[in-house]
Amino acid sequence: MKPIRLDPPPELSMPIGEAMFSQRAIRRLKPDPIEKAHLKILLDAASKAPNGGNYQPGRYLFLRERSSVETFGALYHEAWWAKRRDEGHAWTRREEIPDDSVFRMPALLADEMRNAPLIVLAFGLHAGMAHSVFPGMQNLMLAARALGIGSTLTTLHPQVIDRVYALFDVPEQAEFHGCIPLGYPRGRFGPTSRRPTNTTTYAERWNQPPPW
Repeated sequence: MKPIRLDPPPELSMPIGEAMFSQRAIRRLKPDPIEKAHLKILLDAASKAPNGGNYQPGRYLFLRERSSVETFGALYHEAWWAKRRDEGHAWTRREEIPDDSVFRMPALLADEMRNAPLIVLAFGLHAGMAHSVFPGMQNLMLAARALGIGSTLTTLHPQVIDRVYALFDVPEQAEFHGCIPLGYPRGRFGPTSRRPTNTTTYAERWNQPPPW
């Protein structure tokens, strides 16, 4: 199919700096549906991301029907706890996780995934194309922020991936790269707190500080 030109939609008028610096992982989502026009904007934004050789290998599968979301949500819940088990944690439910643990909020998503109004699964046409798919996922999430829609990026455990592929007729040559639940937030966006970049950035050599 011949490529088409996509002009910026007026709905994405938020300054890029505001979108980037107020974006955060939103795991508590309202059940309110996301309108079809906004869904298209999200996927159009993903399609505009840079990719290797303009090959455009990113493929996005969205779930909006309640039966699909709930079935996937149950698999995600299983996958999340399988990963914690692999890491050696003895927890079996969120209430057992210490309040100061970094896993406390992600565990909430494991419980809430089945209630998300929209889930986007991101794939590459073939293996080894993550570098050309992840920019599209970030574009999608920045567009969501501009629309007032919350999102976060998460993955799946091998224990469930075959069932996900079978459930949604995903061809085996497509490589899964991430899952993005989306919805209007119960709570707020940023500001967020992050480590200062002079502790995470090196100049010319590893561990050599930057000039700021």
